Amino acid sequence: MPSKETPRIVEPKATISGAERTLEPLKLGTRLRDVRKNKNWTLEEASKRTGLARSTLSKIENDQMSPTFEVVQKLVTGMEIDIPQLFTKGDLQTNVGRRTVTRKNEGKEHPTATYQHELLCTEIINKRMIPFKSTIRARSMDDFGELVRHNGEEFLYVLEGELTFYSEFYEPISLSEGDSLYYDSGMGHACISTSPQDAIIIWVSTPHLY
Repeated sequence: MPSKETPRIVEPKATISGAERTLEPLKLGTRLRDVRKNKNWTLEEASKRTGLARSTLSKIENDQMSPTFEVVQKLVTGMEIDIPQLFTKGDLQTNVGRRTVTRKNEGKEHPTATYQHELLCTEIINKRMIPFKSTIRARSMDDFGELVRHNGEEFLYVLEGELTFYSEFYEPISLSEGDSLYYDSGMGHACISTSPQDAIIIWVSTPHLY
């Protein structure tokens, strides 16, 4: 029998300059600046906490640099937030019968080296759930610098194709159209497509404050 491919947990190898894993501009700068100021941190303090140069943080905040996925992970760890919080505003809004609609293929695109995300229903802030549709581009665990981790919980539903879900504490599991999965997202995890066509899934993530 062929040996199972197991997830490898390694240190991120991409850097700001010349990195092959690059996020498209997502206007993260304003959100990142808001988070930093809400914590009353200077750029110097944020630099110490994230391990990123002050000049790098300044460029990101001013949308002069698109952070790599590994840099985003450093940001959310050092800033003590989760990845979903980069896509939701922090101001409070009372829930009084809110509603929003995202038409087919009209979500907010968020491409990464391993996933092509389409963020859904982004008009509502302070959501208790972050829904998005994702195409799994990754074909091997070598495509990941490390397993993904962030606070909260996630639900995954396979719309098309087949994939393998890798996690820190469990054996890899194969999922196909109609299958679903719920897990603690603080546990390292990653998905790779195994079907001829890239698998497409619905992901629902909870912000860590929920």
